[in-house]
Amino acid sequence: MTVEDDAADAALLARLRAMWETQDQVPAGLEDRMVAAVAVEDLGREYALLTLVEQEGLAAVRGEADTATLQFSDGRTGIVLHISASDAGLRRVDGWVDGEALAIRLAQGDREWGAEVAAPGRFAFEGIPAGLSALRLVLRGPDGEPTEFRTPRFEV
Repeated sequence: MTVEDDAADAALLARLRAMWETQDQVPAGLEDRMVAAVAVEDLGREYALLTLVEQEGLAAVRGEADTATLQFSDGRTGIVLHISASDAGLRRVDGWVDGEALAIRLAQGDREWGAEVAAPGRFAFEGIPAGLSALRLVLRGPDGEPTEFRTPRFEV
């Protein structure tokens, strides 16, 4: 393509845009409704990704029997987390992943913890303070290349 072709394409697109702006104007409030729809879709996707499998005692006062089991999936990779209370109000997070994990990190704000992966796909974090957390895994993809899996934030 030449510079003249690019200029002709730009002029044609400008005339098309002007025609559509005159003939079929954007409805009032559509931009705001679209932003809201995209935000809701993202929340719906995160909710679908996070499935609360089991919860025991977390709504009550925290005690030694506090546990929760969470399951995450994106259709290719599945992760199960079991969160339990440990000494001094800290938490233990036991996890299982069905893919080949190359690295696993648990993040809470600016803090991060790493975990070693034991066969078959088991990992654990100990001494984690309560708070909103997210898990980031680097997995070996089907083509052998690393891929990343991130969970939505969840309460530890």
